[in-house]
Amino acid sequence: MEHQIKEQDGVTIVALEGDVDLQSSPDARQILLGCVAGNLPVLVDLSKVGYIDSSGVASLVETLQASRKAGRNFALASVSEAALKVLKLARLDKVFTIFDTLEDGIKGIAG
Repeated sequence: MEHQIKEQDGVTIVALEGDVDLQSSPDARQILLGCVAGNLPVLVDLSKVGYIDSSGVASLVETLQASRKAGRNFALASVSEAALKVLKLARLDKVFTIFDTLEDGIKGIAG
């Protein structure tokens, strides 16, 4: 799994790429929780995630809970077909705020 973090229009954008699985999910968890600890809303770009398993989904859920506790906006954007299939299977597409595009996500969660 690769990742990039950037700030745009007052939003921290975390782009994950590759497989978010048992091997890489601890790194994803640490990266995401670190971003939520900052002062900006967090938007996770999942457009280049080819595979996500239950441990990857658990990292997203834990980050969502941490963001709510911190009073921080947290959302997903540009979710790949493979990742969306897993989120829908777990019915988490109703739990997460999901935007079709990064641009929509930035507008939707910016302070």
